[in-house]
Amino acid sequence: MSLFLEFHLIQNFAPSNLNRDDTGAPKDALFGGQRRARVSSQCFKRAVRLSTSEHELVPAAHRGVRTKKLKELLVQRLSTRPVEEAAAKVEAVLAGAGLKVKDDGKTEYLLFLGEGELAALASLIDQHWDEVTLSVEKKSKKDAKAGASADLGKKVKVLLDGGKAVDVALFGRMLADLPAVNQDAACQVAHAISTHRVEREFDYFTAVDDKGDDDETGAGMIGQVEFNSATFYRYAVLDLRKLLANLQNDRELTLAAVQAFTVALARAVPSGKQNSFAAHNPPEFIGVFLRRAAPMNLANAFERAVAPRRDESLSAQSVRALADYEAKLAAVYGSAQDQRLTLDLSGQWPQGRSSAQPTLQALAEATRALAAQALPAQEG
Repeated sequence: MSLFLEFHLIQNFAPSNLNRDDTGAPKDALFGGQRRARVSSQCFKRAVRLSTSEHELVPAAHRGVRTKKLKELLVQRLSTRPVEEAAAKVEAVLAGAGLKVKDDGKTEYLLFLGEGELAALASLIDQHWDEVTLSVEKKSKKDAKAGASADLGKKVKVLLDGGKAVDVALFGRMLADLPAVNQDAACQVAHAISTHRVEREFDYFTAVDDKGDDDETGAGMIGQVEFNSATFYRYAVLDLRKLLANLQNDRELTLAAVQAFTVALARAVPSGKQNSFAAHNPPEFIGVFLRRAAPMNLANAFERAVAPRRDESLSAQSVRALADYEAKLAAVYGSAQDQRLTLDLSGQWPQGRSSAQPTLQALAEATRALAAQALPAQEG
């Protein structure tokens, strides 16, 4: 039976520019025939990863790093070895595994690797140090890169198993040169969209020169920045069985990942233009639903845009619309075994439709317990 853990959030942001397009304007999209504010899924995924690290929700050993500086990171881990020699050997071993390093010392594209994988790679190179040295002495530099690591290439590929990195398991990865170590994501994240129609606004700003002379009365700098304010619907879904498989059937780590993800998703706020707007606004509503049939994105609750009212907030209206639409959809496509947890500051989610939680920590612990109940111990 399928096991999908869904996250539905209603979150109102003060004036901000959290996620910009190529012109510097806040991203948007047409939905239901109306212009909506938008924050991309990739933007929120990064915010989740940063939140996980900032709040130390997952031990460093079970986190990943996205970088082109793999060579530099491995050389740092080989600190007891001569730097230049270590750099040459690291490059040789990586080339033998199919990961090319450019002249600037960086890989050709961003790699997403677990801390465990980095440690294992450094240990492998250290253990086979003399073997690589022998090949380098016998061959030209060009041939050495291919030959020095020929015997180690297969071992490198075996080590690249995700390293039980929670963020790699959640969001997956694709290594173009090593398709065998690609990992399908256990988590899908939708683009966040506003529940209502949004118009862009413009902030015209000036800056005064603190050291200006008396006759310099004008601004030292003039500019403008676009922004908006919106109540967003955010959606993410975890395939619990896939997450368990990606974490090498480590059930306890999987449950810890679920709890950490619940907190990180709620605390995740994109960093775009925050020095200018400081839009640090937590969600008004978080719903965690365990689906046993199929996941259901509830964005169509807002296909008809919520309209502003003088007597009620957009957030409250959005939560009520979400509850109504979820009830309608669940009656047709849901399962009698579906379970719901909610953290509702709006007071609009119907009583009796879920297990209400008083705090984010309580919600995270209840979500972990829900996942534990759904994933029997023998599957770990």
